Amino acid sequence: MSETSQFPSLTLVPSADGPQSAKEFKSDQEVRWCPGCGDYAILAAVQGFMPELGLKRENIVWVSGIGCSSRFPYYMNTFGLHTIHGRAPAIATGLSTSRADLSVWVVTGDGDALSIGGNHLIHAMRRNVNLKILLFNNRIYGLTKGQYSPTSEQGKVTKSTPMGSLDYPFNPVSLALGAEATFVARTMDSDRQHLTSVLRAAAEHDGTALVEIYQNCPIFNDGAFDALKDGDEKEQHIIRLEHGQPITFGRERENGVIRAADGSIQVASVAEVGLDNVLVHDAHAADPGLAFALSRLSNPDNLDQTPMGIFRSIERPTYDTLLRDQVAKSKASGKADLAALIAGNDTWTIN
Repeated sequence: MSETSQFPSLTLVPSADGPQSAKEFKSDQEVRWCPGCGDYAILAAVQGFMPELGLKRENIVWVSGIGCSSRFPYYMNTFGLHTIHGRAPAIATGLSTSRADLSVWVVTGDGDALSIGGNHLIHAMRRNVNLKILLFNNRIYGLTKGQYSPTSEQGKVTKSTPMGSLDYPFNPVSLALGAEATFVARTMDSDRQHLTSVLRAAAEHDGTALVEIYQNCPIFNDGAFDALKDGDEKEQHIIRLEHGQPITFGRERENGVIRAADGSIQVASVAEVGLDNVLVHDAHAADPGLAFALSRLSNPDNLDQTPMGIFRSIERPTYDTLLRDQVAKSKASGKADLAALIAGNDTWTIN
C-alpha cells in the first residue's frame, strides 16, 4: 500500500453522510464545569462550528493537558486524548506528523501551556506543526483552586500570593509571535460571532494556529475581562483587527493606531492625525514586527487598548509536510536502513 493511500490527506476524507449537526459533536458525557464558567460558551461555539469542517468525526482529534479546559475531549464526540500536564502539544505533534488524515486540535489553559508546558508550546509553533491550539486564558489556576498563573497581573492577590504576585505576566500573543507562529489570534468566550469567525480562520490555516481565548472563571477570578464585555465601555477598550482596514477603535472610531516619530506605535485621535496616517492592518505581512507591536498595546492591569482578532496569518511549509517529504526521499534513495542508523559508526561489541 502506498503512503498516499495509507495516510490520505484531509481533503480526501470528507463526511460521506451528508451535512452534520452540532448535536452530533456532543458526547454523552455530563458537562461538569462550575456554573457560569466561560468554558461552556467556548464548547458550544466549537460544537456548532465543527460541522463546517465537513470531516468525519473519526478524523478529528482533540488533545488536552491538565486543567479545567482539559476536560474538553470528554465533551466532544470525536477522538480525544486527555494527556499529561503541559505536554499536549508534544503528543499532538506526534499525531499530526504520523497521520496526515487527522485534524488535530489542542485545548490548553494559561497555566498548562505557559508554565510547565512552555517549551512544548513554543517549539510546536516554531516548527509550524499542523495543529490548532486553543489557549483558554482566565489568568488564574482554576482546577487547583485559585493560585496565580503565568498570565496573572502583577500584584494579583491569590492563595499562593497573599501579598500580591511579584511576577510580570506573559502575553501569550507576544510569545507566539516571538516564536514565529504562522497564525496568531485573540478572541473572547462571550463573543460567539467573533469566536466562531476566528476558529474558522484557524481551521483553514495550514500550520500551527494559536488562538488565545479570554475566558472568565466565575469562582476564582470573576470579572477579569469585564472591561471588554461592558456594553457601554467595550468599544473604548477593544481594538478590532481586520486585515486591510485602518486600525481604529472607539464608539465613533475616533481613535487610531499610528507610527510615532521614534518608531513605536501609539494611539492618537483620528481627527488630529488624519485617517491617512492611521496604520492599516496587514495580517499577512512576512515580518511579524507590527503584529508584535500591536500585541504590546494592551495594558494587563486595565485591559485598555486591547487588540482582538487575527494578528498574523502567513504561509510557510509545515513540519509535517517537510518530514513526510524527507522520509519519502530517504525511501526512494534506497538508503533507508533503520538498523544502520541506530548502530551508527560509534558502536562496538564487548565479549
